[in-house]
Amino acid sequence: MTTKGEFSFSTCWNIKRHTSGREMIEEIKQLGFSQVELNYNVTKQMLASILPMIEKEEMNISSVHHVFPFYDDKEYDPDSIMLGFEDESKRKKAVTLLKETIDHAAHLGAKGVVVHPGEVPFSYNIDKTLKEIYHSKGRNSIEYKQLWSEMIKKRERESKFYVKRIQDSLEEVSEYIARKQYNVGIGLETRSRCYQIPTLLEANQLINELKGAPVYLWYDIGHAMMMDRMGLYDNLQDLQLVKDKILGVHIHETIELSDHWCPYIHSQSEDFDSFIEVIKEAPIKVYELKSVCTPEEIERSHKMIKKKISTI
Repeated sequence: MTTKGEFSFSTCWNIKRHTSGREMIEEIKQLGFSQVELNYNVTKQMLASILPMIEKEEMNISSVHHVFPFYDDKEYDPDSIMLGFEDESKRKKAVTLLKETIDHAAHLGAKGVVVHPGEVPFSYNIDKTLKEIYHSKGRNSIEYKQLWSEMIKKRERESKFYVKRIQDSLEEVSEYIARKQYNVGIGLETRSRCYQIPTLLEANQLINELKGAPVYLWYDIGHAMMMDRMGLYDNLQDLQLVKDKILGVHIHETIELSDHWCPYIHSQSEDFDSFIEVIKEAPIKVYELKSVCTPEEIERSHKMIKKKISTI
């Protein structure tokens, strides 16, 4: 396996195979990575066995994924209203949890915290239903268009209220980072469900409103591809507005609306070429791949990305 240098690798790939944090990190080291992103399923027990590895510089932490370490409460899991709660006590709790994640990130030497800031809540998972119709009848079907229209009207009507509360929460957390003098940035991640915040335009708005704060875009390439295909936004067009505001990227590709595949290998497509420059320029570059991706596929994918980067 080649040494992966500035590239990092998310523990989402192998966390379900391990109970020991050390063994999980050792497996990633065997892929040639010297940096990892610790995802939100890393428990306190796993972290305890990872800490000695960091102290001995056996592995560096590029980033951590909020909520970190694992927090067993569905109300504040990565698919929740999170920083946008209307209930002030819940919003304050979410702010406290993010501060605690940032404390961990600073202690671990991470430069970024990946955050799912919130969503416009629906009474059921309308995104799941839309994806089922997309696969069975297509995006141009009457059924898809009708349900999409219902979703987008509610999203556009209500999103501004959630975005404003998210902004208020991020202001509080940014002040905390400044007070603690942490060298840690917050990356607002592009999401995988159509009712989740932010779109690229929402991220751009939040970053602009919080000008000077350590708040950036975390560009999840696969998620943005999915939202483009579903019709939420024009990925490549909107990306031009925010490409200079990126803290980090999650590198993975989609097949239709299935994500976390190895770029180029599983899709057999050159569409991913559009994101090579973004990957090259991103301060933090993290592969976020699903467990079925083999070490051989990961290696081949990385070599292709490196080769393409070398030509621009």
